[in-house]
Amino acid sequence: MQTLRRKDILGLEEMSAEEITLILDTARSMREIMQRKIKKVPTLRGRSVLNLFYEPSTRTKASFELAQKYMSADSVSVAGTSSSLVKGETLKDTVRNVEVMGIECVIMRHPVSGSTAYLARNIEASVINAGDGMHEHPTQGLLDMFTMLDKKGRLENLKVVIVGDIRHSRVARSNIWGLQKMGAKVTVSGPRTLMPVDLQVFGVEYTPFLEEAVEEADVIMALRLQKERQEGGLFPSLREYSELYGLTTNRIAGAKEDVLIMHPGPMNRGVEISSEIADSPRSVILEQVTSGVAVRMALLYLLLGGTKEE
Repeated sequence: MQTLRRKDILGLEEMSAEEITLILDTARSMREIMQRKIKKVPTLRGRSVLNLFYEPSTRTKASFELAQKYMSADSVSVAGTSSSLVKGETLKDTVRNVEVMGIECVIMRHPVSGSTAYLARNIEASVINAGDGMHEHPTQGLLDMFTMLDKKGRLENLKVVIVGDIRHSRVARSNIWGLQKMGAKVTVSGPRTLMPVDLQVFGVEYTPFLEEAVEEADVIMALRLQKERQEGGLFPSLREYSELYGLTTNRIAGAKEDVLIMHPGPMNRGVEISSEIADSPRSVILEQVTSGVAVRMALLYLLLGGTKEE
């Protein structure tokens, strides 16, 4: 597969293994650009991108903006609190008004699941989902897989353990769909109250016991507790959660010696992961951030790199 035959990037559930492979292969070339002294290519000169973020973001927003700059795209960023939505304008009207100014791609993060799909149906510009509610965060899933592939040389048959708040995590969903399409074996662990009610539809293994989950694991990914999306009473206290599911040296002793430690950020040190583990040689948390720029450059290139006729 040499081209990405889709207008939008909305989720990994709908994406094929071929498409994922193409994106990851393209990201490898983009990382080479990042390693140059002058990180600039004219590939997207004259193409226009809107970054529309209705939720806070550090890594995702910054990496998309850097990806656009490295590829010479023209971009504008709008925060939800400073847009006309606060005056009563609808999302569709906001983006349509910007689209007629010449915007060709919209990067959007929104607190409502399905918002990016709704937007994609109503505008001609491409839409990249930067996180929609509890649905998906496809670029995070792709950058996580890119990091695993870079460090392990394969995704097929890797044992990947995802620990924590699966129920509210769009990152978990994108990783679960993407990794399984690429042949990895996914196990999830955490309190039963933090698991989706329909967990069986994801096709993953589940155990409430962290030490059992990480046995012979190739990759362990800790998730941030999504406190802003949780109802009360899902676990007794942060202290109890940390004592049962926080990643520590003792708790992950059963994993493989060369296990990768991952976290999508932002980290709550001392809650879902100890500083000892987060800063250890096995941690690739900072590498994930670097991978994010390369993957987002790849997506922009694949969606906008050619002319509209091509």
